[in-house]
Amino acid sequence: MLTQARKMFYRARGYYAGNLNNEPFRLDPYHSKFWRKASAGAWEPETFAVLDKYLSPDSDYLDIGAWIGPTVLYGARKARHVWCFEPDPTAFRHLAWNLELNDIHNVSAFGVALSDQFGVARMASVRGEPGDSTSSLLHDGAHGSDALTIAWDQFEAANDLSGVSLVKMDIEGAEFFVLPTLTKWLEKQRPTLFLSLHSPMLPELDRLKHTSELLQSLSFYKGIFDEAGQPLSIEDMLEPQQLLRYRAIVLHG
Repeated sequence: MLTQARKMFYRARGYYAGNLNNEPFRLDPYHSKFWRKASAGAWEPETFAVLDKYLSPDSDYLDIGAWIGPTVLYGARKARHVWCFEPDPTAFRHLAWNLELNDIHNVSAFGVALSDQFGVARMASVRGEPGDSTSSLLHDGAHGSDALTIAWDQFEAANDLSGVSLVKMDIEGAEFFVLPTLTKWLEKQRPTLFLSLHSPMLPELDRLKHTSELLQSLSFYKGIFDEAGQPLSIEDMLEPQQLLRYRAIVLHG
């Protein structure tokens, strides 16, 4: 009863007053449970540590897979400019709302998906809830929605991305066909890459091959680290038990 009363209060007021890594924000009231967790410091503190380390007021940030905006909102306080992508229409609606609630103007938010080509693709969440954090182009369930896709070279050609110091990619398994389209640009510009790997979402017979190919394509980076800054090796990451893990890695240098 108390939880329902709180939700009604937040929705009547129009926002949830919370914080992200001790930065105060007004946040959409329909995700108050998540914002409460984040405000308590219980949501991915390592992610905020990565943003703190690699963003600065004279650098830009590219967030691919923005969801409702926790990393975008925080990144906007740390970086000069933020480009972000969130193709799920429900999540994008709340992302735009959160930007408006905080009067943020240094973010370019796009309700499209980066893919390997221009077109329309079906996407859905693993759990079947529109707008949740598991929406992926790998899923095309009946409960999903159509997403406009654009190719990386189309986006990159239309924008000055020379100041990007950090690229975050968390796209629920679609990294295996999207990230290869960025590798030439990544090798040339060498921003830090904060990548969420979803190897367990791949078919078992393809898991080792596709994960290996993806990591080898990024071998121009001097180091691979976990979120805590501990070094990783490609060989260890390809061990059978490791391929069953969802993990975030940081590549730089």
